[in-house]
Amino acid sequence: MVRGNDGGERLGAAELGAELGERATLVQFSSAFCQPCRATRRTLAEVAGMVDGVSHVELDAEERLELVRELGILRTPTVLVLDAGGRVVRRAAGQPRTADVIAALGEAL
Repeated sequence: MVRGNDGGERLGAAELGAELGERATLVQFSSAFCQPCRATRRTLAEVAGMVDGVSHVELDAEERLELVRELGILRTPTVLVLDAGGRVVRRAAGQPRTADVIAALGEAL
């Protein structure tokens, strides 16, 4: 994780293991036995499919413990909304509603 000039958190391809979306990226931290993580995966994939330039990246929290600690993630699912530059513009824990994800994307686009 990198701290931006504005003091905000930024994530890039190196941290995510995937390229950032052209306009925004939905980052989901999940765990193997997390039932709400499955529903969150479907919701985020659906939104990413509806909005051009938005990608969805799912990370296994157990495999990425160092990043989880750096970001202060306490439960799964946790979703981070990144703008085109990888800056974290919104974060939420728990299963999101589609309307909430779309609204959060508005801040990133």
